Amino acid sequence: MQILEITSLLDECNARRILLLCHHNADPDAICSAFAFSRLLERLRPELRTEIAAAQGPSRLSKFMLKSLPATLIDQPKIEEADAIVLLDTNTVQQLDDWGRQVEASSAPIIVIDHHASHPDTENLATLIVADEKASSTCQIIYNLFKEAGVKLTSIEAKALFLGIAFDTRHFILASSATLKILADLTEAGVKAGEALSSLSLPIVLSERIARLKAGKRVKVLRINNWLLAFSHVSAYQASAARALIALGAHVAIVAGHHGGKIQISMRANREFHEKTGVHLGRDVAKPLGEYLHGMGGGHAVSAGANGTGDLDANLKRCMTLLKETLTQT
Repeated sequence: MQILEITSLLDECNARRILLLCHHNADPDAICSAFAFSRLLERLRPELRTEIAAAQGPSRLSKFMLKSLPATLIDQPKIEEADAIVLLDTNTVQQLDDWGRQVEASSAPIIVIDHHASHPDTENLATLIVADEKASSTCQIIYNLFKEAGVKLTSIEAKALFLGIAFDTRHFILASSATLKILADLTEAGVKAGEALSSLSLPIVLSERIARLKAGKRVKVLRINNWLLAFSHVSAYQASAARALIALGAHVAIVAGHHGGKIQISMRANREFHEKTGVHLGRDVAKPLGEYLHGMGGGHAVSAGANGTGDLDANLKRCMTLLKETLTQT
C-alpha cells in the first residue's frame, strides 16, 4: 500500500518536521491536498510537525477558499531544516521557483504526490512518487491514502478534499464514475455541497473582465479541419481569458502574457477536442513549449500552462506549430 511506503520512509529517516510544498500560485487542489495530507500524517504519527507553503503564495481563488478552511500556510519555509519534503500537485521543482534549487540541494527524502504526467527530472530527484494520471485531482489520491490507512475522514478533511476535486473537475463536469463515488462518500462524511461550492465562486473583478474583453478583441483564430484554435495575449488573468475564449466557441484557447519579466501561457481545451483528437495539452503542448521557453510546462489534458523567457509573438507561433504538428499526427 502506498500509505505504508510513505510512513515507512518517514520512519526510516526518523522524520519529525515535514514540509509540504505546492506549486507557485497554488490552486485549490494543491492547497486542499496539502492540508488534508498534513492532517492524515498527524493522525498517523502524532509526533510529526507539518508545515505547508506555496511558491508565490496561493492563487486568488485559493485565498478566498481558505477563509472556509482552518489551513495555515507559511511564507518562508526553512527547506534546509526539513526532515522530509513532500511535493503535492507539483511534478517538477521548477514550479517551486527559487525554492526549487533548495529542494534539489536538500539531503532530505523527497516524496511526490501528483496526478499529472510524470517529469523525468522529478523521477530522478524523488525518493518516492505516488502518482495516478487517471485520478481527477491530487485530492482524489489523498482520499485513497485515507482509505488505505483506514482513517475515517472528519468533516473538515472531507470538505477540503471535496473542494480540491470540485475545482480540478470544473465543478464535476470532468468527473469520472469513480470520482462521483468518492464525492458521495465525502458528502456522507459531512460535506454540505452547496455551501462548500460557494467557496469556489470568486466574484470577477473589473480588471479580470477587462482582460477577458481584451483577449477577445485581440484573438486570432486558426481553423484545422473542424477545430477552432484561438490565440491571444493579455497582461494578466491569462487563464481566465482562455476559459472565456472557450466559452465563446473555441475548441482550444491559448492566451499568453508577461509577468515579472517572464512569459506565462495558459491553455484550455474543451472535452470534445481531447476525446476526439487524443491531444493532451499538458503532455503534447505545454511540456515541449516549456522546454522551448527555457522554463517549464505541464498540466492536464484540457488545462495546462507554460512559462519561461523570450519573445511573446514568437512563442505563441511556436505553440501554434506544436498544436498543428500534434493534430496532424492524430
